[in-house]
Amino acid sequence: MNIIYTYAQFFNIWVFIAIAIIVILKSSIKSIPQNTAVIVERFGKYNKTMVGGLNFIIPFIDKVAYRQNLKEQAFDVPSQSTITQDNISLIVDGILYLKVIDPYKASYGIDNYIFSVTQLAQTTMRSEIGKLTLDKTFEERATLNVAIVNAINEASSPWGVQVFRYEIKDIEPPRSVLDAMERQMKAEREKRAVILESEGNRQSEINIAEGRKAARVLAAEAERQEQILKAEGEAQALIAISTAQANALSIVGKVASTNDGQNAIQLDLAVKAIAAKQAIAKESSIILLPENSTTPTAIIAEAMSIISQLNKKH
Repeated sequence: MNIIYTYAQFFNIWVFIAIAIIVILKSSIKSIPQNTAVIVERFGKYNKTMVGGLNFIIPFIDKVAYRQNLKEQAFDVPSQSTITQDNISLIVDGILYLKVIDPYKASYGIDNYIFSVTQLAQTTMRSEIGKLTLDKTFEERATLNVAIVNAINEASSPWGVQVFRYEIKDIEPPRSVLDAMERQMKAEREKRAVILESEGNRQSEINIAEGRKAARVLAAEAERQEQILKAEGEAQALIAISTAQANALSIVGKVASTNDGQNAIQLDLAVKAIAAKQAIAKESSIILLPENSTTPTAIIAEAMSIISQLNKKH
């Protein structure tokens, strides 16, 4: 019985030792997630910073003091009342994006960096808005955000955090200011509508005048071209007639130089003389003839005389 009891005691001691070893190993092995930093203190003093992966500490000597999230985080900045440069009260809220850059400073440089940065963002926003008028506050929101980020980073550098962005979510002016702004926008829209309408009428009248001018220019150009073409046609007709007459006279001259041509001319003149006498006979009942008017030469001479007198009358 004593041997059995001794074995039982020995077994319990080894079980206790195994459990103690397991507990010690478990407490000494630390698995740190990615983008997480753990601050380890030894006897209450900073010892080391453990990052993502498998890490070891000495049990009962080392202690995990702080755990910092290294991811970029977004924090809501509560609404607050601010006053612009032209003494308009505004209710402004925003959102802050920051990240822990130095876990040691974030743990030992400040008690609560989230609260501190949020308060700093509020005070900086009040200060920056106080430098602007109401209209500039709405127009320069991007510039205002950049100015707030720069001011916060300058002050929060010892805290081991960095602010990447600050966005103003909403700017709420008083109701009276909103009504005045609405009336102003309505008047501005009506003004732009009147200006656009007058510009449209002006442009329409200009287009009509330019159209009429272009029509008159085209009509004058068409009339000028018509006159030029008509003059050119008449000139070409006169040239053609003169050319035909010159050609006819040239042919007559060539033929008249022959005996047959002389006879033809005499015959033609005799025919014209007879026709002229007939015309004179129609206008007058008395015609005086010379004594030798029976010969062909006399008849031709008489015919030439009569034709000459008729030409003078006409």
